[in-house]
Amino acid sequence: MTESQKIDPAKIRSYIRRQGRATAGQKLAMESYWDKYCLSPEQDFDAEQSFGRQAPLIVEIGFGNGDSLAHMAAANPDFNYLGIEVHRPGVGHLMLLLEQRGISNVRIYHHDAIEILEQKIVDNSVAGVHLFFPDPWHKRRHHKRRIVRPSFLELLQKKLVTGGYFHAATDWKDYAKNMLATLSTDVSLKNSSPAGDYCPRPDYRPMTKFENRGLNLGHGVWDLIFTKL
Repeated sequence: MTESQKIDPAKIRSYIRRQGRATAGQKLAMESYWDKYCLSPEQDFDAEQSFGRQAPLIVEIGFGNGDSLAHMAAANPDFNYLGIEVHRPGVGHLMLLLEQRGISNVRIYHHDAIEILEQKIVDNSVAGVHLFFPDPWHKRRHHKRRIVRPSFLELLQKKLVTGGYFHAATDWKDYAKNMLATLSTDVSLKNSSPAGDYCPRPDYRPMTKFENRGLNLGHGVWDLIFTKL
């Protein structure tokens, strides 16, 4: 393989598109509410136009089925939430929740999160970035797929406002240690933990059923919160 044929680690995707089957309700939500909640990755992102107001912007990368994102948005109406997810059933489920609960401060990209952050989000415009329970890619040969890596930190530096934060949570201890080590190398980010390691789960991050079940079984969960200096 020549030098030009080598894969740039910064461009390695941290996910695999899974062909999950959407429920009838999720399909109906996507058919009925797509234009209401979803943004086109082909168009420029204008936060004020998209949400119809100015408010601090929180971006969630990989929101899964959207339960936590819907909960946070409903509990924090003074924030705008931008959820990015590649799996269509999760997008449909979130739209169903937003419509059922009358939640108006969420917009969605069904697209690659890194591409959206790089190409659509204005620098120094994001109040917070959430990454909750990302794929840990636990096999050593797959560690290169983990999203928290030097190129991702560079992206955070560009997009976060001064004082903005990055919050990651994982139930995989090795990944927690890896993220802590990676984030700690960036002098532009300050660990919010007084001990320099992990933070207690903040009230704004709801506990999922999966997480609660794991804790009852003695499994650990680690939260990392770093702010931009």
